Amino acid sequence: MPILTLDLPQGGYPIRIEAGALTRPEALRGAVEPGRRVAIITNTVVGPLYLAPVAAAFAAHDPLIITLPDGEAQKTLATIDAIVDQLLAARCDRRTMLVALGGGVVGDITGFAAAVYQRGVPFMQIPTTLLAQVDSSVGGKTGVNHARGKNMIGSFYQPISVTIDPDTLKTLPPRERAAGLAEVIKYGAIGDASFFDWLEAHMSRLVALDGDALAVAIERSCRAKAAVVMADEREAGVRALLNFGHTFGHAIEAGAGYGHWLHGEAVGVGMLMAADLSVRLGMLDASAQARLRALVVAAGLPSAAPPLAAGPFLELMAVDKKAEGGRTRFVLLQGLGRALVTAEVPPAALQATLAHFGIR
Repeated sequence: MPILTLDLPQGGYPIRIEAGALTRPEALRGAVEPGRRVAIITNTVVGPLYLAPVAAAFAAHDPLIITLPDGEAQKTLATIDAIVDQLLAARCDRRTMLVALGGGVVGDITGFAAAVYQRGVPFMQIPTTLLAQVDSSVGGKTGVNHARGKNMIGSFYQPISVTIDPDTLKTLPPRERAAGLAEVIKYGAIGDASFFDWLEAHMSRLVALDGDALAVAIERSCRAKAAVVMADEREAGVRALLNFGHTFGHAIEAGAGYGHWLHGEAVGVGMLMAADLSVRLGMLDASAQARLRALVVAAGLPSAAPPLAAGPFLELMAVDKKAEGGRTRFVLLQGLGRALVTAEVPPAALQATLAHFGIR
């Protein structure tokens, strides 16, 4: 499996994709300096499965183990405070390196803790869910949620490495695997029509955890994410396209209550809502919309939104991070593989899309 490189002005880092990497200490350690303390942050679900080999790999670095409860509800400033408290209690200094062992929640929390602890310490990503492997572990977005919006408190802070072991997906519940496939579909929908075609032909293999198909999907997704991040690290332009489905999806997550909907589930419905809006605005033809819906359903994702009220839903969308000058911006499709960001959305069209998905 390949080692990709994400190059940025302040320095790049490797993205290693290797089945069985968690059983190979040298693949996990990389070039960690002798004498550097390591703190491994995981959760109560991932820890019993994968902590032992990771801790053993860093045995020479006096690893501190910090285990969090599982779930999106842990993405809070209170959790960051609890992590900092444990780091200080263990007398971890600025030469400490944090290691994120888990899914997107653990990765986002660990990255943000690394960004703020003693004004910044290095961290590594070892993502164990499909969503984290293809999206959240790459690109340096870190943060926690606020009651008024998802990921509203955070920072751009790049890891020093990302190690992806597809074998961890064998212990992932089907619902979590489907959630990760939403982000994979996103890459084809916004910028790679040939990848979208490939996903249509191979989705059944991905759902069945076919190793060869997963390897292709993970690599192509990581390459797509890395290319966008290298072009626009801090989301001043093209990186905003990666939020396809997220403006609607984040509002679903917050409106339903964090943890009731998985991030990928909400994004899956959010992509369908964005496609519906694109059709209403004359940007996308109905056949492309139908193909996207069929692929989302084939991945095992929901296609209907939860029963939320339109007023609060619109308020949640208004605090989306892409909003500018009080106007909500949307990532919409001009065709499969072609997307744009726009705030030129008539309120009537948006209301029609929300109503079509049961948000009234």
